[in-house]
Amino acid sequence: MWVIQAIGLFLCAAAWRVTGLQSLGRIAVRSMASKNENIRAIAGILVSKAGERAEPLLQELLQRRENVPMVLTVLAGFGDPKLEKDILPFSTDHDPQIAEAARQALRVIAAGR
Repeated sequence: MWVIQAIGLFLCAAAWRVTGLQSLGRIAVRSMASKNENIRAIAGILVSKAGERAEPLLQELLQRRENVPMVLTVLAGFGDPKLEKDILPFSTDHDPQIAEAARQALRVIAAGR
């Protein structure tokens, strides 16, 4: 069953790249919170490949505190120092998983300089 979801996710991401429609991007970004580990991994890769196009959608998730560790990890992968200001507040979060993900994301960005 997850294979069908994965195919749909690939099609959605391809359409997002071609059209730039944020509604398609939101589907891919929200798939990073799937209960299925394979779908989460595929979605993370596809969102990472979207680069700057994905940043506003990922920042929306941060503001709503949805899937924060995964979002921080993907943002760190962009390696953009301007994202540090969005990540830094999470480094002292009360949730230890979120705080650790933020600290790791900041290390990744710093290492890329």
